[in-house]
Formats: sequence, C-alpha cells, structure tokens
Amino acid sequence: MADSKDYFENCLLCSSKNLYVLKGYESHGLQKCKNCSFVFMRQIPTGEELNEYYSAYSYGREQYLSPLTIESYNNLLDEFEKFRKTGKILDVGCGAGFFLEQAKKRGWTAFGTEYSETAIQLCRDKGINMKEGVLDVNDFNSEEFDVVTSFEVLEHINNPMEEMKSISQLLRKDGLFYCTTPNFNSLMRYYLKSNYNVIKYPEHLTYYTKKTLNRLMRAHGMVNTKFRSHGISITRIKTSKGTSSERIIDANNSDERLRKKIQKNGYLKLVKSIVNNIFTWTNTGLTLKGYYQKKVTN
Repeated sequence: MADSKDYFENCLLCSSKNLYVLKGYESHGLQKCKNCSFVFMRQIPTGEELNEYYSAYSYGREQYLSPLTIESYNNLLDEFEKFRKTGKILDVGCGAGFFLEQAKKRGWTAFGTEYSETAIQLCRDKGINMKEGVLDVNDFNSEEFDVVTSFEVLEHINNPMEEMKSISQLLRKDGLFYCTTPNFNSLMRYYLKSNYNVIKYPEHLTYYTKKTLNRLMRAHGMVNTKFRSHGISITRIKTSKGTSSERIIDANNSDERLRKKIQKNGYLKLVKSIVNNIFTWTNTGLTLKGYYQKKVTN
C-alpha cells in the first residue's frame, strides 16, 4: 500500500498528466484533469488511514431504514424486471443489505460484497450470498449477472477503471449496471463551496459529473439508457454550515421529515417531480443516478 505522502500524478480516468489543484479546494487536496475534467483526491490514502476511518462505520441491526427508501428500492426493482434472465443480481458495497433484502423478496438470487465483517454477517443472516473485500471477478462466473448495482460506492474508490472492468466482466451482455454517486456539479456544492461536507478525505476519493461518469462507462462497453440528477439535502446543508449535528440518515432529521411531508401531499409531490426534472435537465441535483446497459462483450 502506498505511503500517506504519495500522490497521484496521472488522471484516474484518462491517465493524463495534465492535472492542476482545484482552486478553492486546496485544503481538501482536490485536483482536476485538464483533459477530461475528472476531479479526485490528490493524496493516496494508506491502508492504515482507511482501516481507521472505516472501522468507525456502523452497520448495526438498529440502523435506520426509511419506509420511503424501501418504496424507492421497489420502484427500482420494477424497472429491473425487464432485465431478468439469469435471475441473479449483485450489489457492490451492499452495506447492511437493505436493497438486496427487497430484491430477494421478489425472487432475485441476491449477491453482495462488503468489507465490514458486521455487515457481511447481517447480510448472510438475511440469506444474501456475500463476498468479503474488494470486488473480485474470480469469486463469480463471467457474465453471471442480469443486474449489478452500486449505491453511493464509486466515490469511495480511487481505481475506477479497474472497478468498472470487473463489473463489466460480471455483467451479461445487455444486462444493466445501475449506480448512484454524489454530483460534483450539484447546486449544493456550488452554494457550500469548500464547506460541502461530502468532500471528505479519506471517505470520498473521487467526484463525478454526468460527463465523467459517462466517460468511465463508455470505456467499458456501457451505454447510457437513462440518467437522472435528483435531490437536495437540507440535512447536508445544515451540517456543512455547522448549524446542526443531526445524522445524515435518521428517522427524525430534516430530510426525512421533509420526505414524509411531501409523501402525504399531492401538490408537494408534483412540485418535487418538477424540481427533480429541472435538476436532471441542468445536471445540478445532489445525486447522479445512471442506468447503463452493457453492449460490448469482454
């Protein structure tokens, strides 16, 4: 593993050496590629740094899962039905397995990967087939899966080309890769600037826009079939500005209270839909949500 004083000298996406420190984000160590516009952390974290940080992650049985998130998962699974052929689905970095738990209830054979021993055991208790550590193509058969998902994972890794090569090898031709990741071009980042607490070393190492995410996918035979850029987080704004210490995922934080209020009001649902359409059109929502179909075999 690299020493903590080691730095990337080439772009993680296009390998260009034409990099520069991103103005306004010098204290975070962000750099940007002049060739492809990819933004990523300059410093390479050590294994010790990563172990120390992620050891504090909690995957307890008491972890909050919103009923509205369950509804969103099932809406996604409705969209995935047309890709069902082998009946196998893989969630890379599946956490406590909440999404795969819903998939399993709908008849999918569910597979997941995770680092945390606690998370792995929680998932196995739910009947999910688990693999520990980094995604390894040798753990599975080539082109085994109809659908591969990655929820808020890509930003945690600094080897995106290697990761996507593995995902492409495991996904059958015409299968679907669905991913979500924070949007570096979100209105929230422009508003909060360097105070935006999504920008955090060593948790988040790479920062995508629609342009750079699509470039990564095209390099591995993935064709974009649908793209959304949704959301804003009141909780993130408050915690970034230091006006609140509420948890990002919690039954009573600002975001969850707003979600519940919108869910009960038809007018607010309409407003939310319109706002999210504007976010998608301008690519300025909090989160990027990409649907990519594999069109090139390995």
